Amino acid sequence: MKAAVLTEYRRDFEITEVQDPTITAPDEAIVRVGAAGLCRTDLHLWDGQFDEAHKAADLSLPFVCGHETAGWVEEIGPGVRHLAVGDAVLLHPLATCGYCKACRAGDDMHCTASMFPGVFAPGGFAEYVKTNARALVPLPDNLTPAQVAPLGCAGLTAYRAVRKSLPLAVPGTHTVVLGAGGLGHIGIQALRALSQTEIIVVDRSETALEHARGWGADHRVLAKDDRSHVSEIRELTGGAGAAVVIDFVGEGGAERDGVELLGPNGVDMLVGYGGKLEVEILGEALFPETSFVGNICGNYNELVELVALTARGTIDLTTTLFPLDGVNDALHALDEGRLIGRGLLTPNEK
Repeated sequence: MKAAVLTEYRRDFEITEVQDPTITAPDEAIVRVGAAGLCRTDLHLWDGQFDEAHKAADLSLPFVCGHETAGWVEEIGPGVRHLAVGDAVLLHPLATCGYCKACRAGDDMHCTASMFPGVFAPGGFAEYVKTNARALVPLPDNLTPAQVAPLGCAGLTAYRAVRKSLPLAVPGTHTVVLGAGGLGHIGIQALRALSQTEIIVVDRSETALEHARGWGADHRVLAKDDRSHVSEIRELTGGAGAAVVIDFVGEGGAERDGVELLGPNGVDMLVGYGGKLEVEILGEALFPETSFVGNICGNYNELVELVALTARGTIDLTTTLFPLDGVNDALHALDEGRLIGRGLLTPNEK
């Protein structure tokens, strides 16, 4: 099959032929890829940040990225009963075992025997990808793979962070969303749908902020190098600070903004990564009773909920489509901040 292969860090992907995936266990499934989203994690893989993690998992280059994948079932193992060849499906990012303590608690992302296509196993930047049937979410008739692929990581991660925020994001509070990109544009819509908090969106892109108006933002603030946006946002909260900050950026100074924008007993939802969080424990954590909460994707049922919201039109993804051999155009557009919403590779047509 044809795939976009990472052969060397910080070098363009190569379009080449690789071995087709094969069924080796009764619960496995092979999916013909209809769409695969580009995530900042793919950028971190591309620039070598995951090098040590790959070595720990006994993986090395060349590698096929892509962990936001949707398509059509191509082949199933003999133990699969609830899916059929040709079904349109969205992949939960992890293929989980179903038997460990985490799985039995519905805590998919902490499965002790999981496979992670696109991060620690060959992913969706290819014509076909292998996972297991437990990871596949059937799509309703009114949704296509290209309409939902980014939900598998960007959407699910944003949705999980929003759901965790709801006990504090009540009417009369302010919630600051840092970043209106691939994750942020989904998170803003989910936050608007599920809460009555006043939403303040911060981004360095005026174009992204203009789009955020239609996604449900009450206030849109341009992030500036001199960090004057921090005082501007504090004024919007009447000096009280935000009840919740959802940081979809996690680098470039956003991680510091999150700490300074919170009010007492606030929660900093950490989603984006790449930077380092430094906190003065007494004045910025203990006295204000600040909570810092990590978010890594979400569970299967949360993904089902998100698909249902999308089918009802509550969540509307903004995407740009690229053919598989346009992967490097998509990569550089993401890296340079030229993408609004999510970029999608489309290796196959229906």
